[in-house]
Amino acid sequence: MSIIDQSGTFTLGDRTVKRLGYGAMQLAGPGVFGPPKDHDAALAVLRAAVASGVNHIDTSDFYGPHVTNRLIREALAPYPGDLVIVTKIGARRGEDKSWNPAFSPEELTQAVHDNLRNLGLDVLDVVNLRCMFDRHGLAEGSIEAPLSVLAELQRQGLVRHIGLSNVTPTQVAQGRRICEIVCVQNQYNLAHRNDDALIDDLARDGIAYVPFFPLGGFSPLQSSTLSDVAARLGATPMQIALAWLLRRAPNILLIPGTSSVAHLQQNLAATECALPDDAVKQLDSVASVGSA
Repeated sequence: MSIIDQSGTFTLGDRTVKRLGYGAMQLAGPGVFGPPKDHDAALAVLRAAVASGVNHIDTSDFYGPHVTNRLIREALAPYPGDLVIVTKIGARRGEDKSWNPAFSPEELTQAVHDNLRNLGLDVLDVVNLRCMFDRHGLAEGSIEAPLSVLAELQRQGLVRHIGLSNVTPTQVAQGRRICEIVCVQNQYNLAHRNDDALIDDLARDGIAYVPFFPLGGFSPLQSSTLSDVAARLGATPMQIALAWLLRRAPNILLIPGTSSVAHLQQNLAATECALPDDAVKQLDSVASVGSA
């Protein structure tokens, strides 16, 4: 049994995945743009992840662009039967490395075909619609038009399941009226807990929640608190942050990213971090500590 089996499993669409997966974004070059500094090292990380038991990989064709999907195909195709590759559409990269909305029917359709081609697949397991009404965070806005385009591509057999990324609870509710939503991918961690209620609502309905930036946006005081707990438990801050997320709710699926095999193994070892109750209490207080 691999160490990540200790994280348990959860249903993603019609598949069962281990709760600790891998995010491929950091395999692209600086700023998630261009090729990796070390092509062979990127392939090695992907192969090590799967060899360690990871069966959920998160990616997008706008990482690079086109870089991470091609690396995934080169490293892992033909794909293991239990591997679930989740991608996302709704953005494009500018030549200046900017992140721009790509919400038109033509752009969304092209993005699905780009993902299929670069991953070497006939159908995509899960496609998240990335909402970019505001480049810097969440913003309200109707997702009916773009989500309807994605739902039509699902009816055509190009997409098995649909998720949402960077969305508000109102947009999640709207999306669920349009089609089945199997996962929601938002920023959430010890310090940023705006989605607490949403996570619990989704858990009750068996919908996966996939947090990104597990250490993103921490204040120095918050980082210090996390580091103190990690030092006391003989773990890294990232391991403790991931272990806390695994304990937070059963529907949370983790996709920590790295371009290093050593860091990958450290992240996967987060499943071995047993958090005593006093550590959990201290970690739960991190969100309020940062606003002081």
